[in-house]
Amino acid sequence: MIIFVVENLLTSMILYPNCKINIGLNILERREDGYHNISSIYYPVYYYFDILEIIPSYDFQFSSSGISIPGKENIVEKAFRLLKDNFNIPNVRIHLHKRIPIGAGLGGGSSDAAFTLKAINTLYNLGLSQLELEKYALLLGADTPFFIQNTPKYVQGIGDVMSCLDLDLSAYDIKFINPDIHISTSKAYSKVLPRYHRKDLDVLIKHPVNSWKENIINDFEVSVFKEFPELHNIKEHLYDKGAIYASLTGSGSVLFGIFNKKD
Repeated sequence: MIIFVVENLLTSMILYPNCKINIGLNILERREDGYHNISSIYYPVYYYFDILEIIPSYDFQFSSSGISIPGKENIVEKAFRLLKDNFNIPNVRIHLHKRIPIGAGLGGGSSDAAFTLKAINTLYNLGLSQLELEKYALLLGADTPFFIQNTPKYVQGIGDVMSCLDLDLSAYDIKFINPDIHISTSKAYSKVLPRYHRKDLDVLIKHPVNSWKENIINDFEVSVFKEFPELHNIKEHLYDKGAIYASLTGSGSVLFGIFNKKD
């Protein structure tokens, strides 16, 4: 969602970069470039979001509130500078109110970056197509291109090969539990054993939701649950509370459960 506010003849853009969940995540092989080929289902969750405000400015400024953001340069700044280096565009003032946990596997940073690219494209009429925006987004992170279209996708490669997916979970409630544990993505990948799976996720996802528990898995759970047993306990807690399907999302520590709305 993008909201335009005209204030002092300047257009202020207010955006709501949402998170995503991984329904299944299979680590297939380690590549020569150090990345891993994966297969996963990315599903956007629109009601869990950050808040991003972008205003034209004489000097570039970035500020943030909410959850503390580590590091000197935020991915939102990198997204803006990526386009500024390629197009003659004015500076902006950006404020990010961070609500999506960092290192949680929800793709919050990737979403912030993708929404920044889309906003700058709109604000300065750059005329970039979705495909062109996805190419820029990939320079910022493997998950970032997903948030350009921001619709359910079957994802392969390092996260850059995406196929549209007819998946609608609006009849269900998706609930999150955040144990406030930061899991390094690189560390998580270093502990997982790549393997090929007998059935592809794009086939399994078409089966009824109540069959996912036995068939769709996140390969990170083996090593992550071994290191953090409390996360396995949370997953079991979700099932005890009536979840039809529960899982880690991505390589992070947040767990989600899919519930019937009547429950």
